[in-house]
Amino acid sequence: MERHVLESLLIGDDEASATALAALRRGAPYSVQERVQPTGGHTGVFSRRLQRMRTRGFEPPGLARAVQLIREYDRPVRTALIDPENQTRFTLLFLTEDGSALVACASWPLPLVARKPPL
Repeated sequence: MERHVLESLLIGDDEASATALAALRRGAPYSVQERVQPTGGHTGVFSRRLQRMRTRGFEPPGLARAVQLIREYDRPVRTALIDPENQTRFTLLFLTEDGSALVACASWPLPLVARKPPL
């Protein structure tokens, strides 16, 4: 998938989509999977990751919403990963089977650093 096509899919005003679009415009490397997978596997994996992150005091922007959206979509999706060279952020996109629309987007900084619990 060409960069400008992927950029055109990131029209949401949420933090994760805006972060993904900014990274692409800065020239960050990206990959789009050719194969599609059922959403059930993705929702299971990322629900567990979200739970583990939360137990460590970390709330990844967009991940809870992404899990909800791909669960509701309930059709196969293809994934894309935006991976800045400095590897300071993990950005995951879920696209429709044909890659014509964004289903969900999540992005969080790396390394994962737990927040201190509120006093």
